[in-house]
Amino acid sequence: MKRLKTVILGLALAAGMQLANAADVTLRLHQMLPPQATIPSKAISAWIKKVEKDSGGSIRVQHFPSMQLGGKPPELFGQAEDGVVDIIWTVLGYTPGRFPKTEVFELPFSTGKAEAGSRAFHEYVEKYSADEFSSVKLIAAHVHGPGLFHSRDPITRLEDLKGMKVRGGSRIINIMLEQLGATPVGMPVPAVGEGLSKGVITATTIPWEVVPAFKVQQIVKNHAGFSGDKGLYTQTFALVMNKASYDKLPADLKKVIDDNSGVEVAAMFGAVMDAGDAVGLSLAQKAGNNIVTLDEAETQRWKDAAAGTREAWYKEVAQKGIDGPALAAKAAELVEKYAGK
Repeated sequence: MKRLKTVILGLALAAGMQLANAADVTLRLHQMLPPQATIPSKAISAWIKKVEKDSGGSIRVQHFPSMQLGGKPPELFGQAEDGVVDIIWTVLGYTPGRFPKTEVFELPFSTGKAEAGSRAFHEYVEKYSADEFSSVKLIAAHVHGPGLFHSRDPITRLEDLKGMKVRGGSRIINIMLEQLGATPVGMPVPAVGEGLSKGVITATTIPWEVVPAFKVQQIVKNHAGFSGDKGLYTQTFALVMNKASYDKLPADLKKVIDDNSGVEVAAMFGAVMDAGDAVGLSLAQKAGNNIVTLDEAETQRWKDAAAGTREAWYKEVAQKGIDGPALAAKAAELVEKYAGK
């Protein structure tokens, strides 16, 4: 009997040690892309590993890709606000009108390379639109690389876009597409591959980085970009945490999240997107696709045609008491500040 008690006590102590070594906190991270896509596989996974390492194993982050926890991509930000999940990564443009001051980075020909643009965007959010993220803990805000077209038919001039059914990733991009003569189709990025295959859309606005995850280079054979250091359009993204999930962490674990938040994290996500752009372009080249860079004169025609989007946005946000031109100037200053870095 005494030996049995000793064995039981030993098992209990072992179990206690296992519990003590287990993660003190488990956080659920939800996002819309498949795990092999660039951001999930290269940026989110790296961020998770860093957080878990820095916490000494006290934080465990469970990654749920492809909307595995339910809902649709436009619902992700609300899931973080409401505490349905602890952390989300999302496209801000999926919630139209929710981030009016933040939308300035979506205006035509605003940003170029993703790493520099992400530094500029995160700093902009912290300085000029932090109130739009007051319901969550902001970890990082970032952008993708230069925006271009991927289409069934070639696009070599502005007139080629007329009547073309083009997927737009945000409200601002759809306004721009309409002004350029296209028929915009709102569609979250996970639906792009099927949309192109079934002819629901005949072209899509995505950066090169997204191409591999949905095999876009196999579905369409034409790609058109623009001269200069900026893309036609920009999508904005954010990695955010439920406030209550953050607030209930002990001070040392809050510090881990804080140390893995901010402009350097945004820059890391941007750098991953820049590297992903190179991969996507390479796949299209290997497939022998038609890849066009519109010359400076033709690019200027697109800039002139898209200028109305900026003016429309200025008028719209003015009705909300927002000085659009002033914010656009601040955004441009920050983009210039980080250009080439």
